[in-house]
Amino acid sequence: MALELRQQLKLTQQLVMTPQLQQAIKLLQLSRMELLETVQQELLENPFLEESIEESPAVQQESRPQIAEDTDAYSKEAARNADWEDYLGDFSSTSRQSTVRESESAEESLGFEARYSAKPTLEGHLSWQLRLSRLSEKEMGIGDVIIGNLNSSGYLCASIQELALLAGAKPEEVEKVLKLVQRFDPVGVAARSPQECLMVQLEVLKYDRDPVLVSLITEHLEDLEAKRYKPILRKFKLTPEDLKEYLDLIQGLDPIPGASFGGGEPAYVAPDVFVYRMDGEFIIALNDDGLPQLHLSSLYEDSLQAANDADKEYFQEKMRSASWLIKSLHQRQRTLYKVMESIVRFQHDFFLNGVSGLKPLILKDIADDINMHESTVSRITSNKYAATPFGIYELKFFFNSALSLDDGSEVGSESVKALIKKYINAEDPKDPLSDERIGELLKEELKVNIARRTVAKYRTALDIPSSSKRRAFF
Repeated sequence: MALELRQQLKLTQQLVMTPQLQQAIKLLQLSRMELLETVQQELLENPFLEESIEESPAVQQESRPQIAEDTDAYSKEAARNADWEDYLGDFSSTSRQSTVRESESAEESLGFEARYSAKPTLEGHLSWQLRLSRLSEKEMGIGDVIIGNLNSSGYLCASIQELALLAGAKPEEVEKVLKLVQRFDPVGVAARSPQECLMVQLEVLKYDRDPVLVSLITEHLEDLEAKRYKPILRKFKLTPEDLKEYLDLIQGLDPIPGASFGGGEPAYVAPDVFVYRMDGEFIIALNDDGLPQLHLSSLYEDSLQAANDADKEYFQEKMRSASWLIKSLHQRQRTLYKVMESIVRFQHDFFLNGVSGLKPLILKDIADDINMHESTVSRITSNKYAATPFGIYELKFFFNSALSLDDGSEVGSESVKALIKKYINAEDPKDPLSDERIGELLKEELKVNIARRTVAKYRTALDIPSSSKRRAFF
């Protein structure tokens, strides 16, 4: 069989992701803070993109740049409408606040050092106390090694032998310094177990002379956590009132001494869209606070005339990039507005009555309503938040699965979770509701047959313990 080379034409179709399309898709799924960072970065890198200052409409019309005819970036009409304020005007019912500040506040007139204070850390707090103690240099070194081997909860993560090896000391010397560190503030830090942590606190409070209390902590801590009180009452021959006094004392101790220094900074959420109720109707307003007003720079006209071919190609590329960014931002805001408008239509009962009014909703319902693809709806609802009359919720919150009712209708899973939480909050602590009983209550109110394991799944999702752990013994 002979081998030969041949040429053959073949016509195929394939989807090509242009850089402009990739940029538009990327902007859709960015959170508000990420979007601000992206826009600021583009302002730094693109000389043809500028942030405009609030001016009167007449001044804006006169100073708005025109795109040269020899560029294929956009038509002149598109360039005239490239103002960010024009885009937001169609989607916001609130006026833009002036960004010009007449005077600085008293706080801003202070220096940076006077306004900034570092949050204290557990390691720094303990090191400060270690330096105030009357210890030798060797003991100071051992203390530094101990403090350096604590986790975020304040517990010691190394054995005495490992600490002795790191500090170049004897185990007896490490034990001596460890006992000192454990009595630093917060008391019980550097403990190796919860029992040791609580026992150190008992010693400092001088409650360690009670053998029953010591035994409860050292031997029956798990029983107390699981609320297995009857064996404890029989073993120590206590009355329920006596055991309650011991429990109150133990609950006043801190099993995680390093918690007040850990956890990091709280994350604050700025809503991307506001939903107001006014005169029986819901008004949607996009949050444009902090978003810069973008427009094309007027410098490119002179630059294009004086530039050579290579520079002109660079200028045109940057102009196209700036124009596409403005268009992509407008597309993002328009899509967000349309999605939120559709959500308000589908979840109208929620905006009237709260979580109990949530209905089943999937991405396809919104996509079909606004004639967009499901992937677009999924991207625009990621990391976006809406301020509603009942609080701030992520847009993904409004999408939930359905449970079929006996009459053929459906109810949203979030509504069922809200009812479960309502039942548990109103239950008798001495006789908590079982999952089976909660299912019966749901059937009476919603006419829905829900299995006990489904109730348990929703209860676990709400981070609510079982009825045996919710039961109050006293």
